[in-house]
Amino acid sequence: MQTIAEFGKIEYVKNDRCNRISVRILVDSLRVTIPKHTTQQQVLKFIQAHHEKILSKQEKIRKRERENPTILNDNTHLHTLTFDVVFSKTNRNDIFFSMKNGLLTIEFPESMDFTTEISQKYCWNGINYFMRKEARRLFPDRTSQLAAKYGFAYSTVKIQSSKSRWGSCSREKSINLSFYLMLLPAHLIDYVILHELCHTKEMNHGDKFWSLMDKVTDRKSNVLRKELKKYHMPQ
Repeated sequence: MQTIAEFGKIEYVKNDRCNRISVRILVDSLRVTIPKHTTQQQVLKFIQAHHEKILSKQEKIRKRERENPTILNDNTHLHTLTFDVVFSKTNRNDIFFSMKNGLLTIEFPESMDFTTEISQKYCWNGINYFMRKEARRLFPDRTSQLAAKYGFAYSTVKIQSSKSRWGSCSREKSINLSFYLMLLPAHLIDYVILHELCHTKEMNHGDKFWSLMDKVTDRKSNVLRKELKKYHMPQ
């Protein structure tokens, strides 16, 4: 392992089965797979020969990360309400998901490129499966508890995959909650649920609505609303 300032850390992975040098570009590092008997000088010469191309691609990855902090990579440690997500590189040929004791482990091939849209979508599909399952287990009960505590009445609770809104409430008092709420801390999940419960009494965002929100959040609705804006759904 060594470091080049503009690329970050460089990790060398020897693979007796490969016959050429390949570079996997990450946000703050490079992972270089090298054939047997390849020297460090040969690797550095290869990197310098492709310097501009590697730097350009790494900057694009960094830009995507800044614009969308939910981009996954093999350094990601994602935290949800009830389980954590970690990635583990293996010599397997496919992606494998394993949930045990509150930890979702995603095993992936060493050669996998996380920057591609296909890789991102495949991994998020697996994570989404477990988030949806947990949301269905937890959110209806939590909505019922909060409704009983503050005197709200609603018709149904539906768990959806919305990426545009954390939640919504229809005129029929049906509450829709995105399973991406699993990415929020518990107090913000409660804030979203209470927000939709308040809409069962006040359908707009007028003064009466925010007065009701202040009442059920101990006058912290404005603070919680600002905190919620710091979180993003995966795109």
